[in-house]
Amino acid sequence: MTRAPVLHGEMVRLRPVEHRDAARLWEFAQDVEARRLMGTPSAPTREAVDAWAAGVADSPGRYDWAITPAAVRDGQLVSDDLIGQIMLDDVDDLARSASVRLALLPNYRGRGYGREAVFEVLRYAFDGGPDGSGPHLHRVGLEVLSINPRARALYESLGFREEGRLRDVRPDGDGWSDAIVMSILEDEFRASV
Repeated sequence: MTRAPVLHGEMVRLRPVEHRDAARLWEFAQDVEARRLMGTPSAPTREAVDAWAAGVADSPGRYDWAITPAAVRDGQLVSDDLIGQIMLDDVDDLARSASVRLALLPNYRGRGYGREAVFEVLRYAFDGGPDGSGPHLHRVGLEVLSINPRARALYESLGFREEGRLRDVRPDGDGWSDAIVMSILEDEFRASV
């Protein structure tokens, strides 16, 4: 079993996805534009979202975090509600590689939450996180659709480099979208910190 540890940034707190997050995940699943930008044309059923949220935290080969605000008032979190989700999946211990995926609810996009969440996950992936227990990877990759230049700019700002392109890999309305394959290596990440 792989259970994601709690990670802290200045703006975000990342904690394992829990069953109580199902309602916010369902809200995200209804966002047609987000599904388009991620290449997921149809929404899952509410039952599927509930089942996924209840069991994903203990799935092998992946780490799934709920992105929550890190704001504290009087020593207590202001909110522990999910505002997005980030995952490190396809973890290959032998190759020391994995993939990262990010999704934010509409009201939280473009505010820096996603950038900090990706940074904290990369720090955990490459350096083992605060307690050193992370996977100590060599490479983290991702695919971003060509119709999502905002996400591509975010990943480039964190040091991801384009490796190639999968042409017409996802349907997009009456047309098709390319997937841009990107990655960052451990030494590139450390050089940027």
